[in-house]
Amino acid sequence: MSRPLRIHYPDAWYHVMNRARRGQALFPAKEDMNAFLDILKETATMFNLKVSAYCLMPTHYHLLVQTPDANLARCMRHINGVYTQRFNIRNRCDGTLFRGRYKSILVDADSYLLELVRYIHRNPLRAGLVSKIDQYTWSSHRGYLSEESKWDWLHKAFILGMLAKYRAVQIRKYRQAIAGS
Repeated sequence: MSRPLRIHYPDAWYHVMNRARRGQALFPAKEDMNAFLDILKETATMFNLKVSAYCLMPTHYHLLVQTPDANLARCMRHINGVYTQRFNIRNRCDGTLFRGRYKSILVDADSYLLELVRYIHRNPLRAGLVSKIDQYTWSSHRGYLSEESKWDWLHKAFILGMLAKYRAVQIRKYRQAIAGS
């Protein structure tokens, strides 16, 4: 039986996730997480993918992306395929890394975007990996608080713009939204 076709729309927002097969570590070392982030940034540039949030967990990842060119499948093929190749080389193994195709949920309301950013950034708290959200290195949360140029690739202006017009107010409201239970 063939897989169902994925329907893509220009400028659509998606919550994308994928999991390692058999519960194995998707990111066993810091180098693996850095490699995934490098591929994510590379994909954003190569394919005009707007990454608004991410969280790398030990066995899976979450992304919030927007696809101006309606090319999610192409972007995810690049991310998952290149990461698997580099993972296998670095960890001296072969074969599939992910348990299946990535899962993508079309986000059909702007009002849900902020809640999704909150869900993605709070994932390490729910999993008990940290006691404070600011402690987790492998999410885009710090990028929302920072004005450093290393975060320029992260498409956060739209999300922050939903909160307020001015940067200082955006940051305060973002912190409140993330901290809420």
